Amino acid sequence: MFQHVFAEMNHMLGEIMKHYPTAQETQKHQLMQKWNMLKTMSDGIIDEWLSFEEKMGQFRQHVEVPSTMFSNETSPEMELDAFVRGQGYFRLMMFHQAVQQFSQVIRQYPDSLLARMYLAMAHLHLEETDAAQNHFQMILPLTNSQKLKAMIYNALGCIAVKHGNVEKAQEFFTLALQCDPTLPDPLINLKVCQQNRGQLQYGSQLISLM
Repeated sequence: MFQHVFAEMNHMLGEIMKHYPTAQETQKHQLMQKWNMLKTMSDGIIDEWLSFEEKMGQFRQHVEVPSTMFSNETSPEMELDAFVRGQGYFRLMMFHQAVQQFSQVIRQYPDSLLARMYLAMAHLHLEETDAAQNHFQMILPLTNSQKLKAMIYNALGCIAVKHGNVEKAQEFFTLALQCDPTLPDPLINLKVCQQNRGQLQYGSQLISLM
């Protein structure tokens, strides 16, 4: 649902950026009106989403919500405002803000695999591969979840591709499939490597599974 909305907003913003530099004054005024509309929509979506996340966090404080990947981990950090807001920013693909929030959580709860996983994925989306890799390598030996291991191996494979090491990347993607054959991302990424075209996939399962 949100993907279609953001796709249309991104398309409109792209058109504004494309035409504004060479537009006449009348057209520039029209383009700025469209930009202001997008800005209002963006601010409204962010405010409403963060409000929703805060309510979700309040509910989570009173109800035990099961987690498929972190069932062995107590999660007091999920009650922190920084965690709730970080999760909201992550889902809105505002990764700079997500990094800021989850970094606060990690300073208070350095052993939180959940917060560290979000932080690592946010760094990866920002192309901050060294920071992402460090967090992934810290999580890997500490988790018993095969699904989480698969997601980490897949992410490490994507980092290897970004570093130009396609052979190592394919090893990571294969390990990811061995850990969890149902995870779609590593199979897609193997094809990207083999065909040398397409877009790497990572983190798509994180939101739905937490």
